[in-house]
Amino acid sequence: MPTMNEPKLISGNANRPLATSIARRISMHRGKNIDLVDARVERFNDQEIFVEVYENVRGEDMFIIQSTSRPANDNLMELLIISDAMKRSSAGRVTAVIPYFGYARQDRRTKARTPISAKLVANLIAEAGIERVLTMDLHAAQIQGFFDIPVDNLYASPIFALDIKHHFKGQMDDLMIVSPDVGGVARARELAQRIGAPLSIVDKRREKPGEVAEMTVIGNVTGKKCIIVDDICDTAGTLCKAAEVLMDAGATEVHAYISHGVLSGPAVERISNSVMKSLVITDSIEPTDAILNTPNIRIVPTAPMFAQAILNIWHGTSVSSLFDTNTLVPIYEGLYQVNS
Repeated sequence: MPTMNEPKLISGNANRPLATSIARRISMHRGKNIDLVDARVERFNDQEIFVEVYENVRGEDMFIIQSTSRPANDNLMELLIISDAMKRSSAGRVTAVIPYFGYARQDRRTKARTPISAKLVANLIAEAGIERVLTMDLHAAQIQGFFDIPVDNLYASPIFALDIKHHFKGQMDDLMIVSPDVGGVARARELAQRIGAPLSIVDKRREKPGEVAEMTVIGNVTGKKCIIVDDICDTAGTLCKAAEVLMDAGATEVHAYISHGVLSGPAVERISNSVMKSLVITDSIEPTDAILNTPNIRIVPTAPMFAQAILNIWHGTSVSSLFDTNTLVPIYEGLYQVNS
């Protein structure tokens, strides 16, 4: 193991505000100022990516903070090239902190002659010299097995549980957690158990990707404040349709908690015009101005959790302790006031 005084953080261009917030949180924990490593990640005129690091990183424990969100290919290449720069500069260990792991939806062959792109990306990351991956809410748990290096997959549900207990204080008996499809039942059930709420399912049948042919509510949602839980919201068509179906089935309010707000194309407009009272997303993907200016979209921070996870990896202690809501309460102290 390399010897070092402090963890060193470097960021690509995918989500600089989150990287800065993580550095600020680690500075608070360590009681000293820890800035992002001084570097430039730029493009030549033909859009080739160029990285130059201005600080000595020899023997250091490096953490590259870079979501592989839109533009996915550019941000992925930045991550790989930054890692190569670190290894060629004799960094002791390189960990990729990927709050949103792109290509995760291509985790299996859905039909003949199609790729498993998530596995290809895993191979690229390992070949670039990255020795560990820290991410959050992988679209499919089996992606961890695509890597031959350690992968720590954090969960947004403990943060969501804190947020729900804070914002729905005194209304917990009225809540119903809803999975927007059968495949997401395990994720929704886990959050339902954390807050002690019942579970319902919206069964959907697709004609083709991006379109929903039919939806049926499984469970009685009459008189309930429904909370839809999912990992990714892309164009928001399914989410907004599910909200309408739940309201038609007797729900009094519909809210949604989504780990990764991809929100591409018409998503923001659909959400602003939706019957949903609120959509809560994390900052794993840097929000656009349109997202920030939409009244019924709210963003919860992940920097406290990622900062603690980075420190745990640096110290060689447990990352899975962050799966526990009680562990996150002191980390998010001041942001949420909930009854333990």
